[in-house]
Amino acid sequence: MRSGQRIAVTAGVCAAVVSVVGFGAYSLLGGDDDEGTANVASTSDSTPSGTPTEEPEPVTDEEVLAASAAFFDAWTLGDTATAAGLTDDPQSARVVLDALAERAGLAGLALEPSAPDGATVPFAVSATVSLDDDEVEPAPWEYTSALEVVRERGTGEAVVAWDPAVIHPALDDDQLIEAGPVDELPPVEVLDVNGDVLTAEDHPSLTPILADLRERYGDASGGTAGGELRIVDAEGETVERLLELAEPAPGQVPTTIDPVLQAAAEESVAARGNASVVAVQPSTGAIQAVANAPADGMNTAFEGSYAPGSTFKIVTASLLIDRGLASANAAHPCPKYFEHGGWRFQNLDEFEIEGGTFADSFAASCNTAFISQAPELADDDLGNQARDVFGLGLTWSIGTTSMDGTVPTQSDAQMAASLIGQGGVRMNPLNMASVSATVQSGVFRQPYLVPPSFDNRALAQAPRGLSGSTAQELRSLMNRTAVNGSAAEALAGLGGDIGGKTGSAEVDGQDLPNAWFTAYRNDLAVAALVPESGHGGTNAGPVVAEVLRARG
Repeated sequence: MRSGQRIAVTAGVCAAVVSVVGFGAYSLLGGDDDEGTANVASTSDSTPSGTPTEEPEPVTDEEVLAASAAFFDAWTLGDTATAAGLTDDPQSARVVLDALAERAGLAGLALEPSAPDGATVPFAVSATVSLDDDEVEPAPWEYTSALEVVRERGTGEAVVAWDPAVIHPALDDDQLIEAGPVDELPPVEVLDVNGDVLTAEDHPSLTPILADLRERYGDASGGTAGGELRIVDAEGETVERLLELAEPAPGQVPTTIDPVLQAAAEESVAARGNASVVAVQPSTGAIQAVANAPADGMNTAFEGSYAPGSTFKIVTASLLIDRGLASANAAHPCPKYFEHGGWRFQNLDEFEIEGGTFADSFAASCNTAFISQAPELADDDLGNQARDVFGLGLTWSIGTTSMDGTVPTQSDAQMAASLIGQGGVRMNPLNMASVSATVQSGVFRQPYLVPPSFDNRALAQAPRGLSGSTAQELRSLMNRTAVNGSAAEALAGLGGDIGGKTGSAEVDGQDLPNAWFTAYRNDLAVAALVPESGHGGTNAGPVVAEVLRARG
């Protein structure tokens, strides 16, 4: 018995209680001086030490039956106030009984007492537990417990000795019983394009993406969290599960990931330690692979923001062709140097092409061939072309977090630098895979990882597509680059409809540039970034080639 209100039923215990009370009164009324002693002597209701006290009468069998029956009746009827008032600690009992009535989802509560054993009354409990959820079936709950009837101090009435274990033998102080879902969010399975479950164990670099998809689409995935009856502590943490109402049923979120391409992507970046790659299907925009190394780092493939270097010349070339400033087979300047806005720009190793065509300059990644056209362009021309034709800078809804490309309006030298993917231009492998996909198909299709039909979201739409003639010229430029230009070594042995572009982006403070490579082969476009590694064809090219080769 834990309550200080209960009367002890043996003489020895009674004497101990009197002794403690007497000591307490002494301490409260005075100290060790004479005045304190006089105060103790003047206390008329104090019990002299050693004076015998009358032992209380034990509760009778009739009182045990009556008190327990009254408690059982009130509890069964849901009258928690009355039931709590029939105990020696009404306040504590009311908290537990109210919680049981309000939070446990009980129906049809029945209490069946057994024959008392002295002042102890065993009893059986049966009820039906249900959740406020039509998909979770009610479940029966049965257990046994016991209560003790004691005589209340002061009133002398027979009452139930309060203990949380009366309600359930596993219940302790500062604990309650409640029914609820097993988890706050239902379990969610993320599926590949074949309907098989994607796991972080099989595809480590998908770990943050899978977690985001589960959280983002948990409510729409069709899963159920299941249900249980449990004991919780004061912080709401589960102490013990008493009854399972329903097992969690996982929801499902579809993606466009191709497991074969994903495995190739994971392997290709893992071999380089620090790299990112994305594969997109040009005919649909479906993202078929995404991988990052290290796997537990930032999702650079989707969220990175890097200068794309010469891979961005694809976008610039489309602008120059549309404006009549370049044509694949027309003569085009590629000097060693070109000055614009007070900066002198040059080519890698200061090479030049004398009497060459624009196709020659594109295949060799001649910087000055593009920068030489800066005087003919307005400051916002490149950004408008990137947005209106390639969808870069629009707000994409791929199904998870993404950075959708940035081509700010700049002037003078910074505008000229933007033409070769430097200056303020910022991209990631997803953006550059989309650029290649747009060239291959002739139209921008916003990449997506989760099919838009799953949640009926709208995809970004570019205001206009590539003209047929410009698209054809871009494909011929990228094909030449892939066959006998700067991308040829990395893409050697790959046939079909193929095109590529290398890039090396200089960054202040880095010993080596960031390596870029983007290419398409038939209905697959891939882009990779290998930071601070050197030339794009040598370092990022093999990453892209491995993914393209995996398609067969």
